[in-house]
Amino acid sequence: MKMILFRKFRVLILMVFVIACTMHIVIDLLPKLERRATGQSTGNSGCSCSHKPSEEPQSRGKQQGMPAADSGWPNKHTLRILQDFSNEPSSNLTSHSLEKITGARDKGEAFKRREQYAQNGERQKHLIKDQAVDKNLPVKGFSRLEALFEHPLYKTVRPPLTDEDTLFNVNSDIRFYPKATENQEWPREGVEEEEYLPTGEGGAESYPNWLRFHVGINRYELYARQDPVTDDLLRDLVSQRISSVAMKSGGTQLKLIMTFQNYGQALFKPMKQTREQETPPDFFYFSDFERHNAEIAAFHLDRILDFRRVPPVAGRLVNMTREIRDVTRDKKLWKTFFISPANNVCFYGECSYYCSTEHALCGKPDQIEGSLAAFLPDLALAKRKTWRNPWRRSYHKRKKAEWEVDPDYCDEVKQTPPYDSGTRLLDVMDMTIFDFLMGNMDRHHYETFEKFGNSTFIIHLDNGRGFGKYSHDEVSILVPLSQCCRVKKSTHQRLQLLAKEEYKLSALMAESLQRDRLVPVLFSPHLGALDRRLRLVLRVLDDCVQKLGYSSVVEDDAGQDHALTAAHSAR
Repeated sequence: MKMILFRKFRVLILMVFVIACTMHIVIDLLPKLERRATGQSTGNSGCSCSHKPSEEPQSRGKQQGMPAADSGWPNKHTLRILQDFSNEPSSNLTSHSLEKITGARDKGEAFKRREQYAQNGERQKHLIKDQAVDKNLPVKGFSRLEALFEHPLYKTVRPPLTDEDTLFNVNSDIRFYPKATENQEWPREGVEEEEYLPTGEGGAESYPNWLRFHVGINRYELYARQDPVTDDLLRDLVSQRISSVAMKSGGTQLKLIMTFQNYGQALFKPMKQTREQETPPDFFYFSDFERHNAEIAAFHLDRILDFRRVPPVAGRLVNMTREIRDVTRDKKLWKTFFISPANNVCFYGECSYYCSTEHALCGKPDQIEGSLAAFLPDLALAKRKTWRNPWRRSYHKRKKAEWEVDPDYCDEVKQTPPYDSGTRLLDVMDMTIFDFLMGNMDRHHYETFEKFGNSTFIIHLDNGRGFGKYSHDEVSILVPLSQCCRVKKSTHQRLQLLAKEEYKLSALMAESLQRDRLVPVLFSPHLGALDRRLRLVLRVLDDCVQKLGYSSVVEDDAGQDHALTAAHSAR
């Protein structure tokens, strides 16, 4: 009897064990059977195998943001999307890549997937933006820019140049030395310095394009209309091999001085924000980011307005490893390079604002966008004078500048040299209009070439804080224009021309920016903002004309260039 009970007990235990094992198996199989049934019900194949690293997973978990158990690419960025990547221009793309890869995956496959993801993301982004700006793109076979530059307003003749009107005399004995800007405590062996001479057997055509640009600067302009040297220099900025890199001293944000193989130099501003991002409304103008695409767009806008006072600027995709870290002699810069958790190359340099690990500049994985602005001649060869902008802002959180509280402030400015004579006040009005169209509030100083005295143009440098807001027009930038009610006739006529449909400013900018390597340079709403702001400028001028009369507001500058030469000669 005992034996029979013992055997029944063993059978019972065995049955419990079998039932438990069966339940575990069923629990494990249920999710897969459910997914297979779902796939068949939607017309998909019944394969529940994992996707390869080179393929895009299409599981329900991927689509709904839930981790897929069998995909091999667990989606872990649910919490990451809550983080702020505004200061790391490519992190929004790259943070979706390596952190999804399990530890057993090969890193080579991870990099392949990351590159594929970046390419797909960029392609989709360009498609979205292209649809938004199609209406501003030039019609095939028709160029608005060519039509604009053929207009009589863009065909005015410059006075003949004398030796006093050119920054450099090609027949002089001035020697141009490539000035070393890097830290000389960390030299590289085998590098010999050279010099370019604007004298001797070869003509100006034999000079490198950066030197031809310098030689072409005169009293009236940085470069001539339709000058082929300008376009050649723009091509050099994106194609010349970078031989050395150093941080630029001074300034609030990181900028790099890049020296090319032909000894030309340019100022590099790296990408800090995506094109779609607007400056937050709570940001003060003096703590805003400097945008690389704003520098590029400012050059094109300046040329369309026919000012030609911004040095040539081009966008370039730079390899941070090969073209910055490996060629720099600047130890302080070199030490700030690191690899991010997403395996991207990053650096942050040294500056007053935004130079820290938290605000590092990261590549994709080591490619970064930036603007390259051609250098003006070295100060040892062509001295420049720095002037305080009369309508400079207070750069204080609470204090206001005098012009913000005194409506008659311009009357005082008109009595102060050099604004009491010549064209300087009118040039400031040109600069005011230029800044308002861009939305640039950061014009605290400006520069002129010392050789030409007060009878010359204003150089429009440092435009990186423009194009920050497309949904807001900062009308306080126009205060100089509304207070003084003065403008050049040539500027007024060009503004009226650019307000016409056939010469629409936004369409001209879209066509001009298509020539840059980093197209699209501007987010589409910024182009619409240009047209809106242009109408506001013309409205302010119309109000001035109605109040004071046309002749008191619009100054005929047809013979202004000749007057500048005569005034300088008399002095």
